Amino acid sequence: MTEEERMHARVLGAVLAKSPGVGGGVLARIEGRHRNVGGNALRAAVLGANDGLSSNLSLLMGVAGATADRSTILLTGLAGLLAGACSMALGEWVSVTSARELAQREVGIERSEVEQNPTEEREELQLIYEAKGLTANEADRLSRAVMSDERTALDTLSHEELGIDPDQLGGSAWTAAITSFLLFAAGAIVPVVPFFFVTGTRAAVASLAAAGVALFVIGAAISLFTRRGVVWSGTRQLLLGFAAAAATYAIGHAVGVAIAG
Repeated sequence: MTEEERMHARVLGAVLAKSPGVGGGVLARIEGRHRNVGGNALRAAVLGANDGLSSNLSLLMGVAGATADRSTILLTGLAGLLAGACSMALGEWVSVTSARELAQREVGIERSEVEQNPTEEREELQLIYEAKGLTANEADRLSRAVMSDERTALDTLSHEELGIDPDQLGGSAWTAAITSFLLFAAGAIVPVVPFFFVTGTRAAVASLAAAGVALFVIGAAISLFTRRGVVWSGTRQLLLGFAAAAATYAIGHAVGVAIAG
């Protein structure tokens, strides 16, 4: 069998298995020629805010353990906010850009297949429609109608086989970068704010209190999507964040004592 015939045999096997609800994305994985591409806006939002809050809280507590100088702690907190936010924005920009480039490559592969092997692509589209529940005759008529126009064929195959919208290609890299920057900064500023108004132990306690509320809220928000209990998710996030802060405070205090000694 040629590679094309083996590919169609694998797709046909999925059809004959009569698994309900077989979609284009599943068939693409069975076919093995296209990688799964896509993004996750929720992931970027949650990780952005949580990373900003947790990392800057730990950074501040580490410095607070070594010194009580408010100027030093404030400078550290603001530097951590900017550095982390820029890093998150850059990472998200690279991630989305790479996903777009991958999607463009996959659409390009599909375009060349439509141009060079329209018969095989029509048969493949027919199999996809049959896997979705159409009869052989209905799938044949629909696939022929779709393949009669090259642009429609490319758009349909990209959606059905790859799960890609050729007009979107994963969204804007700049939008993702700016959003990540703002979300990280919003989380990172929370433990810093108290140090603008109070000093010493009161500032550290106020910072922990503000961060604790924010950590619990983030954990509770995550539970809306994970279906875990609100209290359990919020408490877990709170404990993890405080554990990291306690560890860095202890290390900072030990380093501060060693340096002063």
